[in-house]
Amino acid sequence: MASSSPTRRVAIVDGLRTPFAKSGTALRSESTLDLSTAVVAELLARSAVEASSVDRVVYGSVVQDVAAPNIAREIVLAGPFPESTDAYSVTRACATSTQTVVNAAQAIALGEADIVIAGGADSLSKPPVTYSDRFVELMMAANAAKDLPSKVRIFSKLRPKDLAPNPPAIAERSTGESMGDSAEKMAKANGISRTAQDEYAIASHMKASKAWADGIFDKEVMAYPIPPKYTTTVERDTIPRSDSTIEKLSTLRPVFDRKYGSVTAANASPLTDGASAILLMDEDVAKALGYEPKAYIRSYAFAALDPNWQLLMGPAFATPIALDRAGMTLADIDIIDMHEAFAAQVLSNVQAFASAEFAKKRLGRDKAIGEIDESKFNLYGGSISIGHPFGATGARQITTMANELERRGAGTALITQCAAGGLGAAIVLER
Repeated sequence: MASSSPTRRVAIVDGLRTPFAKSGTALRSESTLDLSTAVVAELLARSAVEASSVDRVVYGSVVQDVAAPNIAREIVLAGPFPESTDAYSVTRACATSTQTVVNAAQAIALGEADIVIAGGADSLSKPPVTYSDRFVELMMAANAAKDLPSKVRIFSKLRPKDLAPNPPAIAERSTGESMGDSAEKMAKANGISRTAQDEYAIASHMKASKAWADGIFDKEVMAYPIPPKYTTTVERDTIPRSDSTIEKLSTLRPVFDRKYGSVTAANASPLTDGASAILLMDEDVAKALGYEPKAYIRSYAFAALDPNWQLLMGPAFATPIALDRAGMTLADIDIIDMHEAFAAQVLSNVQAFASAEFAKKRLGRDKAIGEIDESKFNLYGGSISIGHPFGATGARQITTMANELERRGAGTALITQCAAGGLGAAIVLER
């Protein structure tokens, strides 16, 4: 039974994810719910937590399945949980699973729950494709028609253009610009060169490849057998490349501004399939059950900015709020992990962190957030090299950083993301 104490400390006990695969490849047959159900069930099995002891599941996806919009509840009903397990879903674009972790932490801190599973997933191989408004209107009318002749008259109004499908939107509704367009705008406004972006992307791939070689991801990535025959198993992320070079990347053409642009497929995160999950508990409950927490949540923050300006600057807005709430400065942080939507976005935020002018003009602060020490930053690659299933990325970052703090035995970590709509998220972990 959950406590009513308002001062409970929230522990990250364990975390897990599927391998991340470029959409249309190794995991193309799996839906978002397939991936989610598998990773949650495996997390329970590895941590030896009884499903009946989980008070709540908080989960999310960005490209939602219209047949299962409350994916958290579907995970409960498809898994080993009793039907009485509470579950709900959230979405915050690329910060979705950071939001699920925060929601879980709030429930635990307030005494609403003792044990919560949070996470997120997306399958970009299987996006929901809808029909035009005209087609839907005629189908609804035909469904309501009383007789066959009436249905035929309605169907006769269909035109070939009415049958054209509507894929999920990739542009901001408010601006009409895609994230890639915004990344191009940021690269130009902040003087981020093509070479700097390509060099950053190569470094990301090298770090991720080395992390796999060194066994960093072994405990936090499950093997995923592909149904129905289960003769093929995806064991590792399929995107990291150890053979990337400036010469190879320089041959790629810009995607969003073909004449003057610098953002390419190589220095941007790819469309990705994958899922992640985190097990959170009240500290006392975790220790009573014999678990040694990997890390604790010290603070978190969300922020929003005008998407007409620089859409992907969320980390520079959310981070100082999270640091203030933690009673810390950037210099107090031992490791930093920033979501890599685009190299231009990462480098723009790194630049802003160190800028007193940015702090004064955009944040209303007297001092810069702080200069990021490269030796502390994105130690094991990021979304450019690992991949970016939108809903899964935040939990992926949090799991990796919690495991790193466990390896070190102490320390603090900052995890941050930009997100569509001009949103930003930041969370501080400690051990």
